[in-house]
Amino acid sequence: MAEKMVMVGLLPEVVVLEPGDQVTWFSNAGNIKVEFDPQRSPFASNLFQAPPGVRLQSGAARPGLNAGSYRYRLSINDVLVSHGEVVLRMK
Repeated sequence: MAEKMVMVGLLPEVVVLEPGDQVTWFSNAGNIKVEFDPQRSPFASNLFQAPPGVRLQSGAARPGLNAGSYRYRLSINDVLVSHGEVVLRMK
């Protein structure tokens, strides 16, 4: 499984995933929270959280999803700092 790193503070607005890839968010600045729409999360969960210095991994996208775009909110210490997007591509 390939890992696509998103470093908070240097974060790309869009992360493109191929089948089997996952996103890894990372921040030393504080507690990180990534939240997808509960009805449109491409992953097993719509909410991911980790303390400072811990890699927050999404896991692979749920099986059977179509290619598409999935937006999320990113917070540090419960303060919204940005929005991002995961784009799933299918082979």
